[in-house]
Amino acid sequence: MAEKTYVLYGMMASLYTAKVRAWFRFHSVPFIEVCAGSQEFTETIVPVTGRWIIPVIMTPDGTILQDGTAILDWLDKKEENKGSIHTNQPVLQAVAHLFELFGGEGLLRPAMHYRWNFDEENLSFLKLSFRDVLPIVPSEEMYEELFEHASGRMRKATRFFGVNPDSIPLIEAAYDEFMDLAEAHFSEHPFLLGSRPTIGDYALFGPLFAHLGRDPKPLALMQKRAPALFQWLERMNAPAGIKNHLMVAGEGKLFAEDALPQTLLALMRYVAEEYLAEITAHVDFTNTWLEGKSTSELNDAGKGGLNQRMIGFAEFPWRGQTLSTGVMHYRFWLMQRLTDHLSEQSPENQADIRSLFASTGLEKILDLRITKRVGRKNNQEIWEEE
Repeated sequence: MAEKTYVLYGMMASLYTAKVRAWFRFHSVPFIEVCAGSQEFTETIVPVTGRWIIPVIMTPDGTILQDGTAILDWLDKKEENKGSIHTNQPVLQAVAHLFELFGGEGLLRPAMHYRWNFDEENLSFLKLSFRDVLPIVPSEEMYEELFEHASGRMRKATRFFGVNPDSIPLIEAAYDEFMDLAEAHFSEHPFLLGSRPTIGDYALFGPLFAHLGRDPKPLALMQKRAPALFQWLERMNAPAGIKNHLMVAGEGKLFAEDALPQTLLALMRYVAEEYLAEITAHVDFTNTWLEGKSTSELNDAGKGGLNQRMIGFAEFPWRGQTLSTGVMHYRFWLMQRLTDHLSEQSPENQADIRSLFASTGLEKILDLRITKRVGRKNNQEIWEEE
């Protein structure tokens, strides 16, 4: 192993692994990838993280880090000479945080639908992909049993994201709309905020590559309907030395804050329509759920902290229907990154951020707060003391 080689533990079909792998590739940082179904992962990594969850990296000095977003933050600081995925432009950084939240959580509905509801196109591919995370067994019959158990859990989990027979036609129409908007943007711009990737790109890349740009059914759909979006996936997944004409022309620069392209504003308006009501309902549900609960009680395993990632279901209006989705406190940790960024700005910069978000129907998201903050400690989410 090279002197400065990282180890990435994950799965090719994992959206959260995908963005870390893409960062390593794009920034030409040496790494090897070890499947999470390996004995090494089970015996060495899981005891440290306290749960089976991916992605995880082991740094060259042996430090173990879990969670794709936290990993990218750490790598961005540690490997700062490789170019940052953050920006010192306050408005653009707020937009990046918005898409960090939406990419990581707001695209899970189509991602889960297009993976698990098209067996004729996807099933043989998924059976092969899931070998990355299932233990090695002596017979194909045993592997089939393991896959059926694992995939059965994931099929049931689609309802946590609002996938049901009534919502499926609207999920597909909404995803078509997203692809059309993304196609318009990436036809003109190499990345979300200009000519280099940011945290917003990496968050979007997760579901758009691992589920929607790799599983056979949605891959064919994207390549036909949104080829420029697919080319963006290729750019995100390529080594740093590969640059197309859009990247060369942009010279690594991001958009000017007072000249954001209409294609980006259209994508922001889509986030408002698709996700604002959902995250608002989740905040309202959680604040009611938190009433009367102490922080120590919440952080007891099985009572909303640590290993229990979903705390209930919240209903909200969505495209003419009432949808119910699972409430997970991890989303609030991502949301806080946006609201914390806003609170750290000068009054003038705050006004600029609010103006942009108001013009795209998103100002309300800047004021969402839960009554107890979500933090991370020892590679797990926790409820923080007030």
